[in-house]
Amino acid sequence: MARRPLPTPEEAIAILRAKRTRPQRRPPPPAGKNLAPLLKELETRFGQGPAALQARWREIVGDTLARRTEPVRIIKGRNGEGGALELRVDGPVASLIQHQAPQITARLDMLLGKGVVTRLRIVQGPIKAAVAPVAQRPRRKPPLDAALEKELADSLAEQPDGGLKQALLKLGRGVLSSGR
Repeated sequence: MARRPLPTPEEAIAILRAKRTRPQRRPPPPAGKNLAPLLKELETRFGQGPAALQARWREIVGDTLARRTEPVRIIKGRNGEGGALELRVDGPVASLIQHQAPQITARLDMLLGKGVVTRLRIVQGPIKAAVAPVAQRPRRKPPLDAALEKELADSLAEQPDGGLKQALLKLGRGVLSSGR
């Protein structure tokens, strides 16, 4: 077998230029992929916390109390016993919360699991501005048909033009359209 001759210095430079001497950089993996198992372990160990409650707080306590209260944190009980839910309460609503504590803890049992929260810890203080429920826009009523519009205009024909006549026309349209 004949040995292959070594490359000349020019050929060596060309070979080294053509080859990559470092491995190709790969982008880091998505953070969520690596954090998901860790977050799952922390959730099983410490519970979901108040974030799960804040999303459904209005369903748990109702609209009136939801505007005046907010869950702050869940305090784990010792030796695996049930924990306490710390609530920040605005003013005199604390007495209402104390009165409704059994109903609230029963609803929390349905959401978080039996025995996760066994008591409420009430802290009076300012709460974040509660998000008002999305109000539905009143639907526009369809315009009156031509016959009713003419009848309304004829009944107000003797009135002088101005703001009063316009207000009476608007009122008449509202009354006639609600009667349909």
